[in-house]
Amino acid sequence: MAKTCLIYKQKCEPKYKTRKYNRCSVCGRPRGYMRDFGICRICFRGLAHKGEIPGITKSSW
Repeated sequence: MAKTCLIYKQKCEPKYKTRKYNRCSVCGRPRGYMRDFGICRICFRGLAHKGEIPGITKSSW
């Protein structure tokens, strides 16, 4: 879980638009962000395993 102050700081409008960056909407993690889903890779894996993301299935071969 990310620091609350960093999550709040990211939500505010930056002074310059190039300073804006993405964070996971579930845990607040700044790295491993997936734009299509708006969450990080760790949260994505957990939600996909539970079946809470429509259209995503665990691959097996």
